[in-house]
Amino acid sequence: MRAAVFGLLAGLALTQPGAAQQAQPPVPTSVLIIDSDRLYQESRYGQQIRARLDADAETLKAENDRIVAALTEEERNLTLRRPSLTPEDFRKEAVDFDTKVQGIRRARDAKEVALQNDRLAAQKDFFSEVQTVVGQLMLERGATVTLDQRSVFVALTAADVTDDAIGRIDAAFVDAQPVAAPAGGDLIEGSSVVGIPDAPAPESGQDQVPLDR
Repeated sequence: MRAAVFGLLAGLALTQPGAAQQAQPPVPTSVLIIDSDRLYQESRYGQQIRARLDADAETLKAENDRIVAALTEEERNLTLRRPSLTPEDFRKEAVDFDTKVQGIRRARDAKEVALQNDRLAAQKDFFSEVQTVVGQLMLERGATVTLDQRSVFVALTAADVTDDAIGRIDAAFVDAQPVAAPAGGDLIEGSSVVGIPDAPAPESGQDQVPLDR
């Protein structure tokens, strides 16, 4: 009887909340999964990069607005002066104005393209920088491959280490905590390992200069 009681008490002890809430070690898996979009969108480091790019976009938009306002006023003045100009003089000034508008349009389009290229380059640099962090996490979990979520058909949720990766990225690049280089082999970066998400669509606020007359 005493043995039965001791066995019952031992069983109850194992079901206490404290025992159930003890941290469980990660489930070993040879393949890990990350959501690369979330790494860039949700990490504080990625947000800092995008904030800088958004500030550049706002600056460009403000420049565009000032140029449009100035050209609109110039065109209005030309229209008001038309009765006082000869047809030849008006035609010449109109041609000169159109040439000016087209030149400005090309310059502004070039800046828009440069801004989009900056966005793509920033994403590429981001994933190159965080590769070491993700690689170290991969080796700590005993895995040999990290795949992007978009390349996976089905997997256990335990294989997804996106949240852990985000925390480590912010610790390394925002909180400036040192990250040890992965030991145990060279890392091979592939398009489905720590790759670059699809190119983003132009964001609102990056409108081109509407210079059509």
